[in-house]
Amino acid sequence: MRAPLLLYPLLLLLLFVTSAYSWKKEEFRNCDQTPFCKRARSRKPGSCNLRVADVSISDGDLIAKLVPKEENPESEQPNKPLVLTLSVYQDGVMRVKIDEDQNLNPPKKRFEVPEVIEEDFLNTKLWLTRVKEEQIDGVSSFSSVFYLSDGYEGVLRHDPFEVFARESGSGKRVLSINSNGLFDFEQLREKKEGDDWEEKFRSHTDTRPYGPQSISFDVSFYGADFVYGIPEHATSFALKPTKGPNVEEYSEPYRLFNLDVFEYLHESPFGLYGSIPFMISHGKARGSSGFFWLNAAEMQIDVLGSGWNSDESSKIMLPSDKHRIDTLWMSESGVVDTFFFIGPGPKDVVRQYTSVTGRPSMPQLFATAYHQCRWNYRDEEDVYNVDSKFDEHDIPYDVLWLDIEHTDGKKYFTWDRVLFPNPEEMQKKLAAKGRHMVTIVDPHIKRDESYHIPKEALEKGYYVKDATGKDYDGWCWPGSSSYTDLLNPEIKSWWSDKFSLDSYVGSTKYLYIWNDMNEPSVFNGPEVTMPRDALHHGGVEHRELHNSYGYYFHMGTSDGLLKRGDGKDRPFVLARAFFAGSQRYGAIWTGDNTAEWEHLRVSVPMVLTLSISGIVFSGADVGGFFGNPDTELLVRWYQVGAYYPFFRGHAHHDTKRREPWLFGERNTQLMREAIHVRYMYLPYFYTLFREANSSGTPVARPLWMEFPGDEKSFSNDEAFMVGNGLLVQGVYTEKPKHVSVYLPGEESWYDLRSASAYNGGHTHKYEVSEDSIPSFQRAGTIIPRKDRLRRSSTQMENDPYTLVIALNSSKAAEGELYIDDGKSYEFKQGAFILKWEAYIFQMQPRLQLAVTHFPSECTVERIILLGLSPGAKTALIEPGNKKVEIELGPLFIQGNRGSVPTIRKPNVRITDDWSIQIL
Repeated sequence: MRAPLLLYPLLLLLLFVTSAYSWKKEEFRNCDQTPFCKRARSRKPGSCNLRVADVSISDGDLIAKLVPKEENPESEQPNKPLVLTLSVYQDGVMRVKIDEDQNLNPPKKRFEVPEVIEEDFLNTKLWLTRVKEEQIDGVSSFSSVFYLSDGYEGVLRHDPFEVFARESGSGKRVLSINSNGLFDFEQLREKKEGDDWEEKFRSHTDTRPYGPQSISFDVSFYGADFVYGIPEHATSFALKPTKGPNVEEYSEPYRLFNLDVFEYLHESPFGLYGSIPFMISHGKARGSSGFFWLNAAEMQIDVLGSGWNSDESSKIMLPSDKHRIDTLWMSESGVVDTFFFIGPGPKDVVRQYTSVTGRPSMPQLFATAYHQCRWNYRDEEDVYNVDSKFDEHDIPYDVLWLDIEHTDGKKYFTWDRVLFPNPEEMQKKLAAKGRHMVTIVDPHIKRDESYHIPKEALEKGYYVKDATGKDYDGWCWPGSSSYTDLLNPEIKSWWSDKFSLDSYVGSTKYLYIWNDMNEPSVFNGPEVTMPRDALHHGGVEHRELHNSYGYYFHMGTSDGLLKRGDGKDRPFVLARAFFAGSQRYGAIWTGDNTAEWEHLRVSVPMVLTLSISGIVFSGADVGGFFGNPDTELLVRWYQVGAYYPFFRGHAHHDTKRREPWLFGERNTQLMREAIHVRYMYLPYFYTLFREANSSGTPVARPLWMEFPGDEKSFSNDEAFMVGNGLLVQGVYTEKPKHVSVYLPGEESWYDLRSASAYNGGHTHKYEVSEDSIPSFQRAGTIIPRKDRLRRSSTQMENDPYTLVIALNSSKAAEGELYIDDGKSYEFKQGAFILKWEAYIFQMQPRLQLAVTHFPSECTVERIILLGLSPGAKTALIEPGNKKVEIELGPLFIQGNRGSVPTIRKPNVRITDDWSIQIL
């Protein structure tokens, strides 16, 4: 008689899983079904009824009131003034905050997202001491003008209300808010008898106890040809217009609302797993600028196409500028807490943005290598078999992953002791080869009081509450589950303690963590997530922090690994959901993609969008998570994936096994070579991660980040740069004979397959082969490699380097190599960077490489010279006065490709002071 009682929850869970994990458009809200979005989109230009009053300086900030121009007694909204605060920070950053006046006792304090802004940034505030008043555009209204940075000013226009940044000399605008008069701020109010604020969607009801509280405003980017950013969407890198007379495909705004989306559509503005309300513009006329809204509520953003306001032009306050892009930002709740980044270059903007939200963390070296994952490797025997097959087929890898089936009944921090009886021994055996493991820990906690984690959480009151104040109960992989409230610092600290070796029984120091489902995913929740009226620490509604829930979970997990290692070892945590600042806590992947050519194609703009938004450590599941890729697609995905910042193969449990050796000898060879490429370039990738950690400059870059004046690169998202030295063009169709490759700039590019030189500034018809994708080294760069292939990156530690020097038209090149211990924070005590400059004098040909000091026994075994003039036969190495012959050798040891001038065995240590002269 008990069997039906046991089966019922399982059948219910399967029902929810089936419902949640199939893309059905009707299961998710569109703008018309989202009242705040529909209201904001219906507003006409010039409808803002606010003006500036009572301007003053206080604590180094400009303070003002926004008051209604005219009282509207019929309006349901309070006619109370809003408080505007303008602050200026070093390096060209302006902050604009607008909130309700707390002195007027609103029903509750609006939520401001904590733990995103870096403390160091707040210490860079420039204290305003005075502002000047001036007339703008020859009208009677005055504006308050203040210093922003050298060459730039901030302007607060009084009536009509507007904020903008401009060049102080020319007066040309850079960024503005409310230039189209679309600003609207729905103030909180007490519920009265007869008020019906509930919203219904499908079978779910949102009680909305504080009523409508949305905010919307327009943002204009001047001198812009395109805008980019606001991840996460599976769409083009350059954001397409969503509203305007010529818009057809994109009738919906870009949505930012973290959701668990199964087999997401490519070419869609629909929001996916993470949200970063950061947009960057770029154009030939001015360069780049950026805008960030610190708000974790649902957001919808329109990119307004040309002529979007033509029927309302008489109401627009300022003359339209054909060289600007207008956007409309809409949020369900929160406050206005925005940041202007004036650039003017693209690297300036990402530096400015990451100064606010934090520089990307420096990963351990092993994490930058290849990861092998599947839902699920069945047991220890399966793990050992996969591990040995990589060795048998001479394919390196660094990390083996275990999905949810390794646990005891989907209870995280546990092991199924039948399938994994000796987890510590298993991890140590992999570690003996320099390898690591990752296990999954999701935010849903099985409601089972025999399990110590839910028992503690229940006793301490650590769960998110539902609208009635009871522990929220939702369905996920374990069945009935509750969700820890990591907004509370006490709970976050408790959670991080669970990763200690004593608490996480069966774990070792070689084990790292994967946070999945942290949107949060709730199979029976509205839109497969938590209800908006659920309650967090301090009475904060879930609607107010939804997009940051996964961020706090990621933070708590990373803190746990940091504690486990006594603050010495760098954590590695992969997460699916993200928010602004997630770059400080680990890597992100693009979620549950599909084994289709279109998903391979869209992975590149998705990774680029994450990269310019601070998430520099990202990648897509190689091969596609769902479905069975044909062999050609799988090979092409490995060839592109080898250049993703995060490189992992992963697959759903219903797919066929797809380890690289299962597709015949030739295809195994092709995938092996793709993975080998990644391992050869690990020194270069690691150097780029340090650059990102220092400045925010991403590892994977759009072409225009390196070539900001090249208009042909502005909308190109089929190719991307790895650092400043490599350009990669994917192959995204079956069996092509040729692909078109645009190579920007004026200098040459050297083919990594043949060493042939191609002219920059041209589109080339490139013959495609099955053994690689088009990839090139930029003339004028020096790129370090390690060509001896081992089982893992750890085993390559003491291997010698190969330096590839690609000379430009001036016969010069430069490059860097970053070296540290690959795992600790000792690098913060000093800069372990080697810089080279190579040049050949016209009168006396000579190649010189100069380096700084860092203790390393690694030597240089080859120097490859691309672009060296014919006739050079001998090199003189100093110190030692040693002459060596310049020989013709292969560009790559593996595959014996190309024939290039090579200096073999110069017998110098990489960190010594040495030089080479070409005789």
